[in-house]
Amino acid sequence: MRIPIKIMVLLATLLLTSECTVQYSMGGANIKPDVKTISVQDFPNRAPGGPANISQYFTNELKDKFQSQTSLTFVDERGHLSFSGGITDYQTRPVAVGGDQTASMTRLTIRVHVKFENRKHPDNSFETDFSQYEDFESTQNLSDVEDQLMESITEKLVDDIFRKSVVNW
Repeated sequence: MRIPIKIMVLLATLLLTSECTVQYSMGGANIKPDVKTISVQDFPNRAPGGPANISQYFTNELKDKFQSQTSLTFVDERGHLSFSGGITDYQTRPVAVGGDQTASMTRLTIRVHVKFENRKHPDNSFETDFSQYEDFESTQNLSDVEDQLMESITEKLVDDIFRKSVVNW
């Protein structure tokens, strides 16, 4: 008697997965079931310069990412996962020189210092800097493109922080 290949594959899959433990995963997050809460402290702007709302904007975007991608409950302090830190650098500098020896592109760089504590699994905690940038035409005024650049850079920073803290890759 021959067993159809589809049934053999199904049985093998069931056998292999019956020995595995399931961890919660949403949006790429790999969060163990005993982790239930999160706290995100304000990230003050400690860098010279930058728009007045950068601290609030960055903090809100980090919170929004975890709210939309996980089912963790937000608490004011001492969450199972806890974030604190600050914006440590906000600078522009020329990056591409044109034919007339003037800068044709300018780079806006934002650096954020992050302290991440995983109170349930301390080995996953870290304290490090994250940095991202966007280039723009030097003929443009920073004030004209700053909001758009800040949004794009913040999105990349938040994605980096999310991946390092809850995505095992």
